[in-house]
Amino acid sequence: MASLEAYRRQLPYSYAPGLFPTLEALTKAPEQVTRVLISSRAQESEALSRIRQLCAQHGIRTEAADRVLQRLSQKDNCFAAAVFHKTPGALKAQARHLVLHNPMDKGNVGTLLRTALGFGFVDVAVILPAADLYDPHVVRASMGAIFSLRVREYDDFEAYRADYPAHHLYPFMLDGAVSPETAARGAALPWALVMGNEGSGLPHAFAQLGTPVRIAHSDKIDSLNLAIAASIGMYVFDQYAGE
Repeated sequence: MASLEAYRRQLPYSYAPGLFPTLEALTKAPEQVTRVLISSRAQESEALSRIRQLCAQHGIRTEAADRVLQRLSQKDNCFAAAVFHKTPGALKAQARHLVLHNPMDKGNVGTLLRTALGFGFVDVAVILPAADLYDPHVVRASMGAIFSLRVREYDDFEAYRADYPAHHLYPFMLDGAVSPETAARGAALPWALVMGNEGSGLPHAFAQLGTPVRIAHSDKIDSLNLAIAASIGMYVFDQYAGE
């Protein structure tokens, strides 16, 4: 097989580092996995045994690759990684969407993907520029949740809107007009929650594109962390949408 390269955005493949993300890749998207790298220092465990079993079941090659694993994680505690083809998919047209507008922090994006899966937001759009959805750090931070989601990157918000013009938008903004609970109770599919950049938030123009939502908090802070705000929004809409 061809030798593996250090990850960069232009590659057609990426890595899912860690035992659990590797298991998620093999369980949820085995058709995307081309090989699995295993550390020679990995101790036999239930997780490792399951990885070997799934690789045998799906005809996926395993190989020792200590140097690649160390390069991926920059640590000595990464004992496995799945190598997988990037396969962006179309979002479901009538489903709830999570739209992330220019998120730049890899850890935030990974956390958001995992949280989205937990609250039933299976369709996620990311508006560029943004952290690379397929960066190994994002995949690991998501704990492999990316393999259970339909995710797609768009060059700009207009391109997303052209694909899904029927979705009512709920942009989360510091000067939003309604609370998440009020907005959620009036939501009827299809709709999308829109979250902005970690530092600048959403451009003011988004207030005219839908129903701007504000999460109230004390004046002791200026704003909430993106991952926290998005988690609150997804939880509330998951609980109350359509009531």
